Parts: sequence; C-alpha cells; structure tokens
Amino acid sequence: MKTILNVIWLVLSGFWLFLGYLLAGVLLCITIIGIPFGIAAFRIGVYALWPFGYTTVERRDAGAPSCIGNVLWLILAGWWLAITHIVTGIMLCVTIIGIPFGIANFKLIPVSLLPLGREIVRTDQPFAAR
Repeated sequence: MKTILNVIWLVLSGFWLFLGYLLAGVLLCITIIGIPFGIAAFRIGVYALWPFGYTTVERRDAGAPSCIGNVLWLILAGWWLAITHIVTGIMLCVTIIGIPFGIANFKLIPVSLLPLGREIVRTDQPFAAR
C-alpha cells in the first residue's frame, strides 16, 4: 500500500516539492556556512519525494546548535517551503481522492519549518534512532 501511495504522491505533488527542496538546497549551498542547511534541504526533499512509510523523530542529542540553526533555517528557507506545503495541501484537499495527500502535505509543514534536530526513520522503527 505504501508503494501505491508513494507513486500517486509522486505524480500529484511529490516531484514538485522535491524540486522546491532541491532549489532551496542548491541556493543554501552557495556559501560555506549554508552547506549544513543545504544538506538538510536535500534530506527533507527526499522525504518529501517518498513520505509514506517514513516519519520523523526528534534527536535527543541535537542541542543548542540545532535550535540556532532552526531559527536561521526558518528565516532563510523554512517559511517559503511551508507556504508551498500549505498551498499544495489545500489544492489536493479539493478532491476526495486528494484528501489523504493533502493531509500528508500538512504533516510535512513542521519538518519544513524546523528540520534540524530531526531524523527521518521508517514508520516500523520510530524509536530506532533513540
């Protein structure tokens, strides 16, 4: 079932969201300071490409640098990507078939706003990272 949902997701919104994260990652990697943020954008972009079957968990060892990085991320790229998820989610919720995909878009908003200090794991292993 995850495969079918991921393929439909890819066609409806996953590819375009992946391109948005890819663009954000490339722009953030222009400077040396932005490389960690670019890597986070690429990581979340792959998660936005195939979200079903995966979830995010907080890393307990993230600490203060992750918090500071999240504030910078929110200013530089986070709110743009969150707006993309909101618009795509609303457009998908217009049809009955698109409602689960719209809800999945809304679930990606917290990760797009504050990605640092989180790890993407399979849904059958949500506590494996801890």
